Amino acid sequence: MPTRRWRLVRAGSDAVPPSVRRFMRRARRRRLRAALPWASIGAVLVVGGLAAWLVYGTGVFGVREIRVTGAEVVSPEAVRDAAGVPDGLPMARVGLAEVGRRIAALPAVERATVTRDWPETLVVEVVERTPVAAVPRADGFLLLDRSGVAFRTVPQQPAELPLARIAAPGRDDPATRAGVQVLGSLTPELREQLAELVVDGPAKVTLRLRGNRTVIWGDPSLGEKKARVATALLARTGDTIDVSAPEVVTIK
Repeated sequence: MPTRRWRLVRAGSDAVPPSVRRFMRRARRRRLRAALPWASIGAVLVVGGLAAWLVYGTGVFGVREIRVTGAEVVSPEAVRDAAGVPDGLPMARVGLAEVGRRIAALPAVERATVTRDWPETLVVEVVERTPVAAVPRADGFLLLDRSGVAFRTVPQQPAELPLARIAAPGRDDPATRAGVQVLGSLTPELREQLAELVVDGPAKVTLRLRGNRTVIWGDPSLGEKKARVATALLARTGDTIDVSAPEVVTIK
């Protein structure tokens, strides 16, 4: 019986038929194409995680400067102290609205806007309160803004501000609110001649004008109408103009 001889062939490229090699190449390409999106997503996640760590978890983009604009009465140092942002705190972790509220709690500040100027600066834009009247006190003159907020004491009466005689000035005081509401309704002519605003109660407001003239205003309702009527009567003779009921005006 003839002997069969088996030849052992090492599995290599020369031993694989071309059709099989083509099939294997196509299979490898398919695997690579299938893996490529996952590899891309993984790379994006790694880069994103690193970026988030740098921005939120380190001081690489930390606060190095707080730039203050619009502050004249209040000092920039007082604004920075009120902001309460520690040096090096990651910029992305700064609560801008909360910082603005802390700064706006300063008596002379009406509002504050805080923005980021990357990579390391917070910009604080301060709008200070504008005084509309000065209340005489034992230690000077207390300035009131249009909301009735008493925010600053100065040693002398500012020349451009009328006096306001109010017993307990403050935003929560009804008499104060009535007084500043009346001031806001005055015509330029009345405002120019106004020397004192006397507020004995929410419905007892009186204007004392230059030249010893008086306008009895009453409560702050119908303010624009009262202002127009009082202005029209300035040319008439008489020391006292009563516009508390603007439909029935008296002058004497």
